[in-house]
Amino acid sequence: MNSDSDLQIAGDILEVQHLLQPAREHPETVAEFVGLARAVAADRSQWEHLVEYDATSRWYHRLRTGPGYEVWLLSWVPGQGSGLHDHGRSSGVLTVLEGELTERTERGARALSAGAQRVFAPGYVHEVVNDSLEPAISLHVYYPGLTAMPMHTAACSVAAEAAV
Repeated sequence: MNSDSDLQIAGDILEVQHLLQPAREHPETVAEFVGLARAVAADRSQWEHLVEYDATSRWYHRLRTGPGYEVWLLSWVPGQGSGLHDHGRSSGVLTVLEGELTERTERGARALSAGAQRVFAPGYVHEVVNDSLEPAISLHVYYPGLTAMPMHTAACSVAAEAAV
């Protein structure tokens, strides 16, 4: 049996324009927000020249906005962390661009190296920390745009560390 038989039967999907979804100018689904984060991450010219490092607090810069969403660029020097928090009514995509970050939740800790992505829904509680000896850079997409970042008690953080 010829391995091209399915293609011969179906033809080239790009030739059947009426079957294609029109390209959206802005993302609307989780998969499209993940794709946006990957596209921005891959195009270093969009963000690399903007990165700064601040020894006293995490540095952040709003990279872009669209209808209802925001894209943020953050840098983390060794030892910096977010504290245990959620994102209010926002969903999000966290992408590590450079270095390594640790995400802690009630289920334990997870090392996130360059290229790693985490997707979360409203109410997702986590802490992100740079436990490494090198700076890190991350990209965050929030939908809707981030309007609240409620902090949670450190007792939850201790429980997460104990689970590791």
